[in-house]
Amino acid sequence: MNFQLTIVKVGGQVIEEPDSLKTFLTDFSKIAGYKMLIHGGGRTATELAKKLGVESKMINGRRITDEETLKIVTMVYAGLVNKQIVAQLQSLSVDAVGLTGADMNLILSRKRPVTDVDYGFAGDVKEVNARTLSDLFNQGYTPVLAPLTHDGEGNLLNTNADTIAAETAKALTYDFNVRLIYCFEKKGVLLDENDENSVIPVLDRELYQQYKEEGIIKDGMIPKLDNAFRALASGVQEIIITSATEMKTGKGTYIQ
Repeated sequence: MNFQLTIVKVGGQVIEEPDSLKTFLTDFSKIAGYKMLIHGGGRTATELAKKLGVESKMINGRRITDEETLKIVTMVYAGLVNKQIVAQLQSLSVDAVGLTGADMNLILSRKRPVTDVDYGFAGDVKEVNARTLSDLFNQGYTPVLAPLTHDGEGNLLNTNADTIAAETAKALTYDFNVRLIYCFEKKGVLLDENDENSVIPVLDRELYQQYKEEGIIKDGMIPKLDNAFRALASGVQEIIITSATEMKTGKGTYIQ
């Protein structure tokens, strides 16, 4: 018998602001069944880099991770942000364990090949250790995963949190009925980016393709949705894109 597992990916302002993070984690703590949290922290990393005199370079919404930037994102993602989340979840009676993909060999990645752009120490997920994650759930732990993986050769790799969420969800479909929730500032995928209430309630591949061609869906939303549709095709039962404040209501954009 497969048990219910909810994987939540959260990023953006939600985890940068103490009040919104506290509210979100309170809602997350009330999710029934097994659960897992995957977080970002890019804005905090950018702020720290600026203070340290390290320039943050972004191309198409993705960070160029040189050696100095890798040190900073490791400090922020695996250190400050991850442990703040873990500490707050413990106060909410959630036995959270903070991890990266390198810990317990959870996520093995390959360094992204250089094509038109050299993204530096950026990782593309190769394999997720579903057995170890399943063991953690069965022992009563709630994994909190920072967006860092490793290449098996001693190198950490900065890895997109949306991709980690999708690949982890796919890997765990053999043992669990997986629900994947992407939380960010918006209430869902919007028809009009300037109208917070223009949420597309249901999005299938055909409609997604149409909206991309019309320029309604663009920029950073495209890789998020590409990941979502791949996860759905691989057996993830339910995928929702919503705001942190609407997570508990079940409102948002359902991917079909």
